[in-house]
Amino acid sequence: MNSQESERYVLREATVDDVHLMLSWRNQETNRQVSKTRHDITADEHARWWSAVRNDPSRRVLVYVRDDRPCGVVTFFDLRLDEPRTGALGFYLDAEGLAGRDETLPAWLAVMREAVEYAFDGLHLDRLDGEVLAHNTVVRQMNRRFRFVEGTPRQEMSDGREITVIPISLRRQDRRRR
Repeated sequence: MNSQESERYVLREATVDDVHLMLSWRNQETNRQVSKTRHDITADEHARWWSAVRNDPSRRVLVYVRDDRPCGVVTFFDLRLDEPRTGALGFYLDAEGLAGRDETLPAWLAVMREAVEYAFDGLHLDRLDGEVLAHNTVVRQMNRRFRFVEGTPRQEMSDGREITVIPISLRRQDRRRR
């Protein structure tokens, strides 16, 4: 990667100044449709979440910055930093802002690449896990591109509806390298 590319895509730790942006992105219809919880997250719910995650050693909340503009959130959770080192990944983007700039696909690919690199090169994980809803075919395709393997789908109840959740996993040795 050249120095210009490294400056265009950055993951940085989230701060209290990011909380309002994160909530606005999470509540965008596009993001709610592919999340386990589809309801609008209230400010109180979001404040409780932020209070719980900000100093939790088993979690990291990062902001994805593209061209000096915050435009996404990457969360690492269930971090186990003993042997084997494992953790789970989730992310969402400013779908409306990126679509308005015609940057959705490049941003998706870049945030996923940055998240995987952070997991294996920053957190030094041996395995990275996550989940995807079965109907989210675009993200499932992207996950396969990054060599995540899908596990056995399971049914869950969330927000009063039944959803199909597919676990995903990527081992350090199987990841794509730049």
